[in-house]
Amino acid sequence: MKPTSEQFREHVDEALADWGLRAALAAATGRFVSLRQDAFAAFPEGGALRDQARTIKEEAIARLDEHLEQLAFAVEARGGNVHFAADADAACRMVIEIARQRGVTLAVKSKSMTTEEIALNEALEHAGIRVVETDLGEFIIQLAVEGPSHLIAPAVHKTREQVATLFREKLGYSGEDSVPALCAFAREFLRGEFVRAGMGVSGVNFAVAETGTIAIVENEGNARLTTTLPPVHVAIMGMEKVVPRLADLAVFLRILARSATGQKMSSYVSLLTGPRREREEDGAQEFHLVILDNGRSRLLADPELRESLYCIRCGACLNVCPVYRAIGGHAYGWVYPGPIGAVLTPAYLGESRAPDLPFASTLCGACADVCPVKIALPHRLLDLRARVVAEKKRTKGNDAKSYVFRAWAWLLTHPSLYRASAKLARFALKPMAKDGRIDALPGRLAGWTRTRDFPLPAAEPFHARWRKRWSQPSARDGTPSTTERTE
Repeated sequence: MKPTSEQFREHVDEALADWGLRAALAAATGRFVSLRQDAFAAFPEGGALRDQARTIKEEAIARLDEHLEQLAFAVEARGGNVHFAADADAACRMVIEIARQRGVTLAVKSKSMTTEEIALNEALEHAGIRVVETDLGEFIIQLAVEGPSHLIAPAVHKTREQVATLFREKLGYSGEDSVPALCAFAREFLRGEFVRAGMGVSGVNFAVAETGTIAIVENEGNARLTTTLPPVHVAIMGMEKVVPRLADLAVFLRILARSATGQKMSSYVSLLTGPRREREEDGAQEFHLVILDNGRSRLLADPELRESLYCIRCGACLNVCPVYRAIGGHAYGWVYPGPIGAVLTPAYLGESRAPDLPFASTLCGACADVCPVKIALPHRLLDLRARVVAEKKRTKGNDAKSYVFRAWAWLLTHPSLYRASAKLARFALKPMAKDGRIDALPGRLAGWTRTRDFPLPAAEPFHARWRKRWSQPSARDGTPSTTERTE
């Protein structure tokens, strides 16, 4: 997926005009939020486990080099192969080389945001290797030639009618528009691909340094087929996915599903340690683990943004974010949307390639409240905002907005001039008002009213009401005024 975060404002305009998208987002995110609330309400130890998960992540990231070395040793000791990739191009080259050496012409994939990040599908297709996504949501957006719009529900923006139309156009589907019929058709189609595939590619939810085990959680069973049916299994993980001990998995598995989908546990939890052993009937004959950096080292070295590496990709912050719920994931222009995407995308790609994303937040704090590892996302967004502004000043000097705010600050320190300007503003804006608000400001100010209301200033300003209220004798002796008693 080619990043287009520089066009965030244009994407927002398109998304806000798509009422079908907004309806689909409202239904899906509302359901996720409700399920999560119910799950944690019936889970009194959830708060303590979130604290424990945060502590584990702090330890893992603080000693990341040691844990990755231990992980690589444990994987290789159990017959696996470990590859370290500095960036997306290196990771794609490694996977292509593994496929070519084994004559692979078809690869099946389970859902993985990391493979989306490195654009692995495009690289494999360019190398002549056909790729089939096997997660239903990923399968849908692959057919639609789109990127994912949510961390756990990549096709959340699609209605079942749209999916049925897509299946008819691309696959010759002739059944009903019902969800069971569509799922049954996709399942039947994909089973043949699993059997024919020479390589299975998966992501990694967690990797255990102690044992060399990778954990994959899912609800469809496709990841289990991807990792066990083809003779070669390639797992790709961001280096932050490592946890120190096998016992740590119990903590994360209990909060991941609850945070993501409101389940006590995902339907399928696969723990894979190396390739198939003797006397085992299932499993790949070869196992390769690709550990990806791709900008994570920069985050690791950044004391302000380092905690974003704690993210376990549950998607809870997206579901509660008023900005995401209004515009969806595609507006963010890359694979990571929502509040965590507004932090990760500028961090991975550079602030200059995503300058507007840190400002795509109301800073309401809902994302921090639901984060299972308690990442302070509003603070991280403020850190990035400060950097974007500082970079603009360095390269372009102060823009018009800076001068406006300086003038505003000066005006606020001169009360008499402020009051006079407020009166003048009320007089100037009154002809533009309709039903107590202004639909469109003139000139360059129109950008404000394009996406929000501009209320008409009050006929009687607050300072005048305050002075009037405290000028009454009853207010001075603490007795409620006549106005207060009637209200």
